[in-house]
Amino acid sequence: MTDETTSSVSAHANDTGANDTGNVTAAEFKVIAASSIGTVFEWFDFFLYGSMAVVLSRHFFAGVSESTAFTLALLAFAAGFAVRPFGALVFGFLGDVWGRKNTFIITLLLMGVATFSIGLLPTYAQIGVAAPWCLVALRMLQGLSVGGVYGGAAIYVAEHAPQNRRGFYTSFIQTTATAGMALSLAVIFGTRYAIGEEAFNAWGWRIPFLSSILLLAVTMWIQLKLAESPIYLRMKASGKASKSPWKESFGNWKNVRIILIALFGALVGQAVIWYASQFYTLFFLERILKVDGPVANLLMISALVIATPLYILFGWLSDKVGRKNVMMTACLLAVLTYFPLFNALTAAANPVLAQAVATSPVVVYADDSECSFQFDPVGRATFSTSCDIARSYLTNAGVTYNSESAPAGTVAELRVGDQVLPSFRGNDLSPADLRTQRAEWTKSAAAMIAAAGYPAKADTDKINFPLVMLILLGIMTLAAMVYGPMAAFLVELFPTRIRYTSLSLPYHIGTGWFGGFLPTFAFAIVAETGNIYSGLWYPVGFAAFSLVVGLIFLPQTHKVDIHA
Repeated sequence: MTDETTSSVSAHANDTGANDTGNVTAAEFKVIAASSIGTVFEWFDFFLYGSMAVVLSRHFFAGVSESTAFTLALLAFAAGFAVRPFGALVFGFLGDVWGRKNTFIITLLLMGVATFSIGLLPTYAQIGVAAPWCLVALRMLQGLSVGGVYGGAAIYVAEHAPQNRRGFYTSFIQTTATAGMALSLAVIFGTRYAIGEEAFNAWGWRIPFLSSILLLAVTMWIQLKLAESPIYLRMKASGKASKSPWKESFGNWKNVRIILIALFGALVGQAVIWYASQFYTLFFLERILKVDGPVANLLMISALVIATPLYILFGWLSDKVGRKNVMMTACLLAVLTYFPLFNALTAAANPVLAQAVATSPVVVYADDSECSFQFDPVGRATFSTSCDIARSYLTNAGVTYNSESAPAGTVAELRVGDQVLPSFRGNDLSPADLRTQRAEWTKSAAAMIAAAGYPAKADTDKINFPLVMLILLGIMTLAAMVYGPMAAFLVELFPTRIRYTSLSLPYHIGTGWFGGFLPTFAFAIVAETGNIYSGLWYPVGFAAFSLVVGLIFLPQTHKVDIHA
């Protein structure tokens, strides 16, 4: 940490207006509970989509391959994250000018309406290409909303908290994203169990979205009973409130420098670790390891519920040893353990698949010039070369494979253990003939893959549930370590008059762009390389980047007062 950063961070000090006894007063408990409940419901709404990406891909992205439909669903999921920084700018400005409480309420209302509307959307089968566009528009509305909610909740609680317990108090806000994720999975699982898998896939997927209107009503009732932040009110009464928070936040190099340090030294690493634990793990279980959806949901719910108190533990710990120490340790452990943990997860959740990969590896032997990039987000690629026909089949089937270069002009071969299946060139075939021949070849390839022991789905009876839970908890512990202290850390970096704006933008660039795009890019990496673990390079790489930047530049903030 440089002297300039230290002096900038330490500039905001004084009375927080909260008690320093170490005990939570009734008023403080009310603030923490109400803010946490509101934020849980906000995250519940936002994460419903991610929890049902596989199901929604069938209803809103029909007419393309299964792999492309899933990719498009992930891109729609990412659209909500893409606009989060813009929501941060809008609602950050309102929060600094208009107040924490009022802005928080507006974001909750916007999110609730958008989520309820997704439950009413007609599908692709009903209105064609308009369906996915409507879905993306509502996802973007959700993203704008969540761009304002986190900063409001974190600041509102922190500005009520005693200085020496700010990490502990704000850690309850940090549990809300995980709690919202768990609640969304619980509602989905309960709906699936109540009406059956067939009905859920046909129409029951709408129920969780529609039920959000009830949560919205409860949340609004609670929030309307809260008072404004005392620190904000004192600042407003003294005439020190910012009239131009954008200019003060982004037109001042000292503040911009802190924003950049926070973004690259903490938030990027936090984002990829948290989203890997919550979303990529679910996609990995359901899409790659082929664990049944309800079983994957139940595993994730259980792990999330058990892991939630860890956010509070690490928030509390950061009050004692410093935010930076806890967060950087999480980044280091993620870099060192992600590949071993996900390899172990494969062996525990789908041991038949792990055995097949070990004993009968799949290889595509092909002329490299015939092999194109397998990521097809718009579903326009035909993949008609002999290499692409083999690789696109394996990508759609979710089968891990290796590539081996062949001499120029060689017709690609699919090799599974000792078995060999030549591919074919479809470049000169008519679309109808290509479909027919591809279907016949795919049938032969599927038979060969099955004969080598590759399962069509994970056998639930063979899942090692205790070991899977232990691995999931290990992955989620890293998320709790990096995320638990984050709210207090960010609040402590910026002065009150521009805190909402300055905090919100880097947070939502980090989580919205680097974290929110993780499932899409990781899946694209897997599709291109054929290796089911290669997508982990995305979180590992960015966690390593934040570790280096953070160790050099991040300040310690846990002893800083947040008086403007």
